[in-house]
Amino acid sequence: MFTGIVQALGTITSISFNGKGAEISIESKDLDFSDVAIGDSVACNGVCLTVVKLGKNSFVADVSHETIECTIFKYLNPGATLNLEKALTPTTHMGGHIVQGHVDGVGTISSMSRTDNAVDIWINAPEDISRYIAIKGSITINGISLTVNEVKGDAFRLTLIPHTHDITNATMWNVGDKVNIEVDVLARYLERLLNHGHDNKKKSTMTASFLMENGFM
Repeated sequence: MFTGIVQALGTITSISFNGKGAEISIESKDLDFSDVAIGDSVACNGVCLTVVKLGKNSFVADVSHETIECTIFKYLNPGATLNLEKALTPTTHMGGHIVQGHVDGVGTISSMSRTDNAVDIWINAPEDISRYIAIKGSITINGISLTVNEVKGDAFRLTLIPHTHDITNATMWNVGDKVNIEVDVLARYLERLLNHGHDNKKKSTMTASFLMENGFM
């Protein structure tokens, strides 16, 4: 589990594809590795990866074929910069929102506009996940916890404050770039409650009105 608060930037030093997926090596001089061990999870551009080898300022992770196909890892090469976040602990400040590190789909940046104190970004989402994106809801883009400010069809607008923009790989984003999207996990559970019973055979008696009355929506 993660919070979507990026802790450091990392660089892909090597990536070797094989029949099962890929082995990826990531280096970061800014990430604190003192409490990282083999078997730990690290979010890399929002993708939960398991550390299988550990160096002084680097680690190696295996990436499954499924993960490669569902994320922007299929577009990345050595030298690419990744947002990194270690798995949360019981004492971690919950500054963002609950992030699983399970990317739902790949979006495309359609426009970017900069003002004095922010950067507005429009992203086109895949049709099959756009229904989970709501105004003022949480969303994770390349591992960054952000708030949706506007929704138009399958597109949504984000506003990055200078701090978030400057300490993440958002500084390198351009129109046309692909980004990892993880929707708020609560949206998926709400859909499940509304559409299915516990045995998957009968319609749930849970209604949108009930959820609203009890503070879930």
